[in-house]
Amino acid sequence: MLLTLWNIIAPVLFCAGLGYFWARAGKPFDTQMVTSLVTTVTTPCLIVATLGKTDLDMAALTEVTGVALTVMLLTLALAVLAIRLSGQPFRVFLPSLTFPNTGNMGIPLCMLAFGDTGLALSLAWMMIYSVGHFSLGMAIVSGQGFSLSLFRHPILLSVFLAVAMVGLDLSLPQWLFNTVSLIGDVTIPLMLITLGVSLSQLKVHHLGKGAAFAALRLVIGFLVGLSVAEILDLQGPLRGVALIESTMPVAVFNYLLAKAYQRGAEEVAAMVVFSTLMAFLMLPFLLTLAL
Repeated sequence: MLLTLWNIIAPVLFCAGLGYFWARAGKPFDTQMVTSLVTTVTTPCLIVATLGKTDLDMAALTEVTGVALTVMLLTLALAVLAIRLSGQPFRVFLPSLTFPNTGNMGIPLCMLAFGDTGLALSLAWMMIYSVGHFSLGMAIVSGQGFSLSLFRHPILLSVFLAVAMVGLDLSLPQWLFNTVSLIGDVTIPLMLITLGVSLSQLKVHHLGKGAAFAALRLVIGFLVGLSVAEILDLQGPLRGVALIESTMPVAVFNYLLAKAYQRGAEEVAAMVVFSTLMAFLMLPFLLTLAL
C-alpha cells in the first residue's frame, strides 16, 4: 500500500517541486503565458481527447455532474455558515472555501490513482467547478454579477463538444484525435509545474487567519465529500474522485481574482500556501480512503 501511495504522490510532488525550485532559482517562467496556454488550448484538447476515447457514457457523465454539483452546493452552504459565524468578509473568503484546486492538483492525482477512468471523471468534475468558479466565484469577488463571456470560454466550448461526441457516439478522425491528444498530454505536467511556480511567488502574511481558513477549507471539503460518497453509496473510481477532488486545497485562481479586485489578496495567498502544504500532508490518509 505504501508503494502504491508513493507511486501516486511522487509525480505530483516532483513536478510541483520542479516548478517551485525553478522559480526560486530565478529561472525564467512566463506564468501568464503558460496559464493562458493551458486554459485556452491544452486543457480543451485534453477534454476532447479523453472523453473521445473513454468508456464513460452519458449516464456516467450525468452522475459525476450531479455528485460534483451536490458537493459544491453543500460546501458553499457550510462556507457561508462558517464565515458568518467568524464575522469575516464573504467576498474575501467564500470563493476560497468553495472552489478548490480541482485542476492543477486534483486531475493528476485522480489520473495516477484510477487511470483513464479517473482522468475522465476528474476532467468532468473540473468542468463543473470551472463553470461555477468563472461565474459564481467571479461574481462574488467582483460584486459585478454574472458575465455572458463565460459561455465563450474554450474550456466550456470543449465540454459541449466532448459531451456531444459521447452522447452521439461520434469520434474524431484519427489524424485529428492524434493531434489533440498530443497537445492535451502536456496539460498535466504544465499544471503541476505552474502550481509550483505560483506557490514560490506568493507572499504570505496574516499567517494565523490564513492557516485557520486553510484548515477549514480541507475539513469542510473532506467532510462534504465523504458524506456525499456515503449517502449516495458511491463506488469505485467515482467514490475516489469525489473524495480527492472535494478535499483539494484552495485554487491559485482565487488569489488572482482577489488581487485583481483587491479582496484580501494577502489572506487568500496565505490560504493557498497553507492549504496546499496541509493537503500534501493529508494525501496518504486521503488516498488510503479513496483507493
